Amino acid sequence: MSADRPRPPDPARAASVAEFVGALARLRQWAGEPSLSRLRSLGGRTAASDGAMVDALPKSTTSHVLRQSDRLPRWEFVRAFVTACFRSCDYPDELIAGELERWRAARAALTEPAAPSPPPPVVEEEAAPPQPPPPAAGETVEVPPRAGNRDRAVELLVRRVLREEDRARKGLLGGYDIAPVSFGPRTGFPHSDAHDASGEGPDDLHTIGRFFTALHPQRLLVVGESGAGKTVLAIELVLQLLESVVTTGDPPGTVPVRLNAARWTLGRPFETWLAEQLVQDFGLATGDAHRLVRDRRVLPVVDGLDELDPDPPTGTPRRAMGLLAELNRYSDLSGRRPGAVVVTCRADRHAELRAAGVWLDNAVLIRLHDLGVEQIAVYLAARWPDGHPCARHRDGIQAALSGPVAGAVHAALATPWRLLLTVTAVESGADPHELLRADPHAGPREGAEVIARRLLAAYVPAATRLTPRTAHGTAYQPDQVRSWLVNLAAHLRWQAARTAGADRPPPGLTAIDLVPHLLWPIGGWRLVRALHCLCAVLLAIIAMLAFWTGSAAGDLGTGAEQALTLALMTSWVGIVTGLSLSSWPAAAGGRSDVPRRRRVMGALLGALAGLPVGVLGGLAGLLLTGGKIFGAAFAVVAGGTGGLTLGTVIGLTAAGRRGAERMTVSEAIRAEPVTLAGFGLCGALTGLAPLRLAQAGPVALVTGVSGAFVLAFALGVVFRITTGGWSMDAELAHPREALHRNPTIGLAFGLTGGVAAFLVFLMSQGLVESLVCALIGGVTFGLAFGAVAWTRTMIGLIVAATRGLLPLRLWSFLDWACEARLLRVSGATYQFRHRELQDFLTSSGSDA
Repeated sequence: MSADRPRPPDPARAASVAEFVGALARLRQWAGEPSLSRLRSLGGRTAASDGAMVDALPKSTTSHVLRQSDRLPRWEFVRAFVTACFRSCDYPDELIAGELERWRAARAALTEPAAPSPPPPVVEEEAAPPQPPPPAAGETVEVPPRAGNRDRAVELLVRRVLREEDRARKGLLGGYDIAPVSFGPRTGFPHSDAHDASGEGPDDLHTIGRFFTALHPQRLLVVGESGAGKTVLAIELVLQLLESVVTTGDPPGTVPVRLNAARWTLGRPFETWLAEQLVQDFGLATGDAHRLVRDRRVLPVVDGLDELDPDPPTGTPRRAMGLLAELNRYSDLSGRRPGAVVVTCRADRHAELRAAGVWLDNAVLIRLHDLGVEQIAVYLAARWPDGHPCARHRDGIQAALSGPVAGAVHAALATPWRLLLTVTAVESGADPHELLRADPHAGPREGAEVIARRLLAAYVPAATRLTPRTAHGTAYQPDQVRSWLVNLAAHLRWQAARTAGADRPPPGLTAIDLVPHLLWPIGGWRLVRALHCLCAVLLAIIAMLAFWTGSAAGDLGTGAEQALTLALMTSWVGIVTGLSLSSWPAAAGGRSDVPRRRRVMGALLGALAGLPVGVLGGLAGLLLTGGKIFGAAFAVVAGGTGGLTLGTVIGLTAAGRRGAERMTVSEAIRAEPVTLAGFGLCGALTGLAPLRLAQAGPVALVTGVSGAFVLAFALGVVFRITTGGWSMDAELAHPREALHRNPTIGLAFGLTGGVAAFLVFLMSQGLVESLVCALIGGVTFGLAFGAVAWTRTMIGLIVAATRGLLPLRLWSFLDWACEARLLRVSGATYQFRHRELQDFLTSSGSDA
């Protein structure tokens, strides 16, 4: 340092926050205007809140702090910035500590509270509540949430979003190591220069939350190549925006929610669809979901715009264009400005949309950059530190990145996904030299494609060897695993074609979602439906024969009464047949993880409510039959037993629901009107039997049968309400949760009805005969009528396993595939670990 060089700026002269920030800017000028990149490298690294080591002076943060004048920078930033400035101009190291003390004292002086001003004159008015002292400039203060402002729907959504994103992040990364993905604003596009006007280069994943928060309006379009890390960036954005909720407990103004764009259907209003996703994926009540969307309390993070249309493209991406049109109409609460939204899209699909003249209005567009050679080295060093069995392979990969085919190798490894393929293959025993070889006479693009296909071909065997099967039986074989995955990928391609021709496909029928109760077509679309119909009709006939035998319908009653009984039975079998032929039986029913104590309390409350209702029903039957079949004692005991059973079952299923989460009666009726009609017919049959035995007159017969129909219909509605929806205490759905609950709910339906039938059968049969008929009828009734989706799925999977298309223990295989990181769980569905792997398995050359 020359003797005539001016002294550095004196921070003690700063009398305000603005002057202090100006002194920092002058210090940078005094140091020779070092670039933000140089400051970042000289500023060192610090530990983030999650323990990860991050740059102390990210470029976007430094640029932002030096432009603001109303907020005092944190001391950690000031210390790193001042140190970096002095080091950049070779300032003597022994003097830097003294300079830091000057800056610390100047900042501390600005944080001291001002001298108190004289109190204002006392005015005879209503006393205001005492106010806390104002926080020091630049300092944060915890504000406890006011009880009156708590929004239970927001709290529930935050909790479930955090759980889902944590699960998704671990499923994608398999740990905590993230490839150092960077991004930067694109130039030449509308609004691409809305941030980081300094043009100092890219940010990274650790800064995406701050980057987005600084946008005005908060509309972001993320573009990158396949495997560049768009989904990981979206997950990081959601978690960073919710980080303050985790650390302080303060409710957020808006809740970021990552949505699967592939589930949007053409022509569907975006706000309506957004509310539906909150209900289906996060268990919000319908009213709460629409309210949060209406009040703009939800920040939609729409992931995978490129998944909406077929790939490779077969024409204009009209579904993606339709969704962008909806997002361009999406406004903020005032209706005068664009609404906050984040969209991710593959680069080639974005180019197609740009060529068609469509983009996301008022959005900043950022592009995920390819990994550089240095970034690849950083990731490998973190993944394989010294002493790791694979550490010796780092030099081999580095040699390939600098060898004669370096261009092809770098192009093949330039995304986090391809890098993961490489390290997985190497960790399974593959030779990196063999994996990364390419023809030196071929171009970099052609060589990269050859390497990429080799890496994809090696991934399934490598993942299979690295994740031995320990839970059930012998280990899976790579060829076996690959064959099953090929069939699952082919089914997804079939789903994509099916979705393209449907206006309102069932939830989960997309090009990327593997939904357990939608996998049955793998066994054969027509064959499985025919077998299901045959099975359902057989079960329905058995149920009706059991009722006919137990109620002695063929021996008692007039011909007209027997004809009415046969008509009701035939109508019910017809309803079962129609349900079994439906295209997509739904495995509805919520997901609950309710404490046992609440279950017991729910059962007790249900029993207490059902007992008097049942007694009243028994006395009503006594009145309609004129006391000819049973007396008052039987009416009270039988009615009380039936009411007690019904109340207990309903109380058990309803225990996890809280008022705002339950379906309304109209929603339950609209959801399954045919099923509820079937319930009514079964009730009418049950009520007809004692009336027939008593030889009741026409008025009593019509009154009794109609009343039984209405009562059974109402009980069906109650069952639908109590078994649908979510529990407040529910964990996020496992993909098979709804399917597993489907036969349980069906058997609960059947056996509860079997109790009522048993009490009726006792009027004309012995105890053993009544019990056998009620048990057979209840089980077959439940499977044929209440477990339609489960029965269809089981038939389809058995047929597929018989044909060698899928394993017989499919659920165990899917769980293992997630452990092996071949598949991943996304909400209530399975998905392939990456779309490139899915496409590779369905390509014609995947055998190569």
